[in-house]
Amino acid sequence: MSIPLLIANLLTVFAFFIHTFVGDGELQLLIKKQAQPDRQYRSTWTMARCGWHWLSTDLLVASILMFCLNFLDLFPQESAIILVLGIFFTAYGLVWLFTVLISPPFKRRFFLLGQWGLLLVIGGLLFLAC
Repeated sequence: MSIPLLIANLLTVFAFFIHTFVGDGELQLLIKKQAQPDRQYRSTWTMARCGWHWLSTDLLVASILMFCLNFLDLFPQESAIILVLGIFFTAYGLVWLFTVLISPPFKRRFFLLGQWGLLLVIGGLLFLAC
């Protein structure tokens, strides 16, 4: 068992549950706040929600894969898989940070939209584990 992999796994499971349930609740508020959302708004909102849960699926699959890597002996190239997961989470973190940087500024945006930090921590833990 790898402690960095276990911590990365726990953080990813936590992120999955918060993202899937709390985040979806926040998305629901956006559609409910519109008195009469037009077709374009509903279409854009639906695409955003689908993309949102696409990431939820990524977090779930990564969580299951990390669990299998840490507790089961299923894969012959575990280090390579952990490395790919590390690259995956680091890339997500960097894309998130870049998007925050190019978006219109608001007070404390780096802390309010600090998921990039969590993703980079998970990526770093995975690099330590491989």
